[in-house]
Amino acid sequence: MRILKSIILALSISLLCQSAYSQEVYSIITCPGENTSSSMNISWASEKGGTLVQLFESTKGPKKSKVIVPESEELCSVYDSIYSKAADGTNYYERVKFLKCGATITNLRKDTKYTYYIIDKDGNRLCEPHHFKTSGAKEWSACIISDFHSYLPLPDRLKSGLGMVETIKAYDPSMDWVLHLGDVCAWGGSYSFWKEMYSKPTFSEFFWAGLNGNHDNMTRQSFLTNEFFRNANYVPQNGYEGEEGVCYHFRYNDAMFIMLNNEDMRSDEGLEKAQTWVRKVVNDAKSSKNPPRYIIVCEHYQWFFGETGKFSQFSRWNTLFDELEVDLALGANNHIYVRSHPIKDGQVVSPSTGTVYIQTTSSDNERGSEMEPTISYNEELIAKRFTEGGRTISGINLSGNKKELKLVLLDRSGNEIDSVIIPAKKK
Repeated sequence: MRILKSIILALSISLLCQSAYSQEVYSIITCPGENTSSSMNISWASEKGGTLVQLFESTKGPKKSKVIVPESEELCSVYDSIYSKAADGTNYYERVKFLKCGATITNLRKDTKYTYYIIDKDGNRLCEPHHFKTSGAKEWSACIISDFHSYLPLPDRLKSGLGMVETIKAYDPSMDWVLHLGDVCAWGGSYSFWKEMYSKPTFSEFFWAGLNGNHDNMTRQSFLTNEFFRNANYVPQNGYEGEEGVCYHFRYNDAMFIMLNNEDMRSDEGLEKAQTWVRKVVNDAKSSKNPPRYIIVCEHYQWFFGETGKFSQFSRWNTLFDELEVDLALGANNHIYVRSHPIKDGQVVSPSTGTVYIQTTSSDNERGSEMEPTISYNEELIAKRFTEGGRTISGINLSGNKKELKLVLLDRSGNEIDSVIIPAKKK
């Protein structure tokens, strides 16, 4: 009987520890720093104040760790009382208030793997280990994915999207990080969707650079705000007025990534603000002591309507991209893969002089789109389209070095569907 009581007591303590482990801190996500060779941003939610980051190089172990105090720890109530759905389909209002914490870690070593924990003031670890790798290697690679619309009543959506990330990792075991192009949540205002998503192991293996999609920007009742994305992440605070912590830019090796928020660009005024910012940050970077070799602009909305090939965001941005010599423009939303030839002045040009426009499919195996068998518009500009119809899963493996960028579209089984090489422009 004593043995049985001891076992029950041990199990009870274990369950209590697991409960504390999972409830005191959650929604932990690693985001890029402004220069990913030396900095990284960490975001998490805490039920109690005073949480810290314990960080160490993965190969050296915790004996060489240092402790980082978050620069941001504020009460977040933007998700509170929002109408949502529970995993069993029950309608309810989410009751959500927590301390939103954000830490920028600097003075990191390039091309180095790091491990970190969220800890309390006494040094007790409050979560499983999380990992990231800084940039700086001569060869690097990432996964590009979007539109898996994480939704608790339909958990296979998230399973499909993260399964595609794992497929790309199997195709390219050296994959360093993940770039998502929005709509990772069905409703960004439903905090339970973010919380469940960030609890998955795939989010603890890499840093994730993401942007705000229209679904991430909304509630079930279509209340719209960029506060949902801002408080679910902690990205570099170098965006323009009103978009700090939502729009941002960061360097990964020789590539400059610029992350936009389409929901702030619906009007001509909003578009002008975004384009003024893009022009400034690109020109500033090009005139710096370490100018980027590649300019990559990312937004959620599609460049072309994949169904027919008709212009979408392409016609709003191509003139500026020509001016700034953007190498790669990445989009999503349409749920149909489209890749253009290199384009400048509305014409197909050599790979080293124009911009390549690419948009991802959906990846939730549920909300894909059909396309017409032949292109009705812009046939001369579009090199490839792909969809599996309503049930589509795909992702892109992006790799780079000083000579070129390479993008490979993979289907759910890891088969190569399309690829393109973008050579570096001559300085």
